[in-house]
Amino acid sequence: MMPQLNLATISYLLIATALWAGNAIAGRVLVASAAVSPITLSLVRWGLAALLLLPLGWRVFAPSSALWQNKKRFVLLGLFGVGSYNVLLYLALETSTAINVTLIGASMPIWMLLIGALFYQTKPGLLQLVGAVVSLLGVAIVLTRGDLSTLLSMQMVLGDLLIMLATITWAFYSWMLSRPGASNERQWPWAQFLMAQVFVGLLWTGFFDVFEIAAGQAYLELNPLTASLILFVAIGPSLIAYRCWGLGVNGAGPTVAAFFANFIPLFTAILSAAMLGEPPKLFHGLAFALIVIGIVISSRKKHQ
Repeated sequence: MMPQLNLATISYLLIATALWAGNAIAGRVLVASAAVSPITLSLVRWGLAALLLLPLGWRVFAPSSALWQNKKRFVLLGLFGVGSYNVLLYLALETSTAINVTLIGASMPIWMLLIGALFYQTKPGLLQLVGAVVSLLGVAIVLTRGDLSTLLSMQMVLGDLLIMLATITWAFYSWMLSRPGASNERQWPWAQFLMAQVFVGLLWTGFFDVFEIAAGQAYLELNPLTASLILFVAIGPSLIAYRCWGLGVNGAGPTVAAFFANFIPLFTAILSAAMLGEPPKLFHGLAFALIVIGIVISSRKKHQ
């Protein structure tokens, strides 16, 4: 079935990006306040998500489960989607600015097109490239608050490289979701499919956390605020958003879905302004229009 952009698919992708905008804010608060170290935050987040999902998805671990026939695929899905991306994101928030992290993350459509061309024999069309540029311009307007000259003063730091690597791993993850190959995972109950990814991703995160612990950099200070934020990122940006993103990618295709990721910095800016009691500005509306135009242009052509 050819991917298509309908109301349900749009809703799934917008829900996912809105929740990930909340994750960016919550993660920034937790990491910047030194309440929890980055990799430990990812480990606790996915550990809690796995516990919440276990009552619904435990059957995926049965000896007869198709998971075991596709274990190599899920090792990579768990690494790219749950393990690496989130660890790299939280690590990036330690040293990079919000502008740099979200602007570099907005390059996802470019990486999605490039990976599709190199590994999935899906060459980008002119409309996709134009849509990517238009959508990226909308993101730049959000992040610079309408003053594009701010981009000239940006400086690269380690966190910028980490978020770029995270963006590339997420692009691979999205393409893998749209290309199940011999796996019959689309016929699984949704909780079992997500449970398999979360469990493998949790193993990868635990492996990465060993190095943080060995370096003496792991810490966690629980209080009502940090506990609430961790619970939020374990439910909303993890279980709900990942489920919605999977449905959205299957509906729209990975390249078009990638353009919706550009709503993350827009939603982040609006949520941050709302928390500070600031009403949306004119440049928010302009950015929204450009991102939507980029999506419309890129989706004019059907993708496999």
